[in-house]
Amino acid sequence: MHTTSDAAGTVLITTPSFGQHSEQPWRVLAEEGLTARRPTDRHPLSSAQLRAALADTNPDALIVGLDEVSAEVIAAAPGLRVIAKHGVGVDNIDCAAARHHGVRVVNAPGSNTNAVADLTMALLLAALRQIVPAHTSTVAGGWDRFFGPELGGRTLALLGFGRIGQAVARRAAGFDMRVIAYDPYLPDEVFTAAGVTAASLDECLAQADVLSLHLPAAPGAAPLLGRAELSRTKPGACLVNTARGELVDEHAVADLLRSGQLRAAAVDAFTTEPPRDSPLLSAPNVVLTPHVGAFTHEANAVMGVTVARDVARVLRGEPPVHAVV
Repeated sequence: MHTTSDAAGTVLITTPSFGQHSEQPWRVLAEEGLTARRPTDRHPLSSAQLRAALADTNPDALIVGLDEVSAEVIAAAPGLRVIAKHGVGVDNIDCAAARHHGVRVVNAPGSNTNAVADLTMALLLAALRQIVPAHTSTVAGGWDRFFGPELGGRTLALLGFGRIGQAVARRAAGFDMRVIAYDPYLPDEVFTAAGVTAASLDECLAQADVLSLHLPAAPGAAPLLGRAELSRTKPGACLVNTARGELVDEHAVADLLRSGQLRAAAVDAFTTEPPRDSPLLSAPNVVLTPHVGAFTHEANAVMGVTVARDVARVLRGEPPVHAVV
């Protein structure tokens, strides 16, 4: 254990999920002599809300979830030394601005891999076997029968083949699915080692019975799956998104669900969260969850401990283990 004076400082924690189901992350902060502060605003915080919270706290470190960590936020926090993403994707953090101001950015890679992969399969099964309407019907006193396809022999196309995509592939193999994957940043040997066929985006759209998204979203970029791309999907395909809402044109998805081009959609990530005005809320054949992919007890503990330790390392003047910037 390090002495409390080594990493002493204030940490502003904006994500309510930090240490929500595990005391371990809080113990790490306490052992390191770090003082935790939490704003009262509902998560995620906008850039303006986050600037106000930083002004009130003047922290040495910031632990965020999906909050908007813009260049303006970073510039308004002169004492800030490290930003930690309580998760993996850092697309909500202006990493270039952080680098410019000498602020380290860290995350928790791999901490939510199994959690998101499990949810992906749960959403897939729920959507295809119509579990939600079957439950609703039974609770209401009905005894309606709901049909859906089996997974064996169906083609699953993974858009993104990093840790989570590979974990989903392993689970899908247990259901006897054929798995193909699109990821332009990986060498062929990664797909070969996993027993998965590498494919182009167009090949995935044309062949997939199920499309599952596991990519980050580039800030300001057009959706990977816009109306044109979604219109090229195999008729009756199912879309699963446990990654980022910005990857998909939600209006196009809703329209294609109504036309029957898409059989179903299972969504855990939305363009705006909460998705109060999303067209998916009124679309047929959807299963919607409130961005809970990483919400397992195990992931919560590992994620919190990982970022807490790296925050302490930076504040002690040591290099972080999981550096993004």
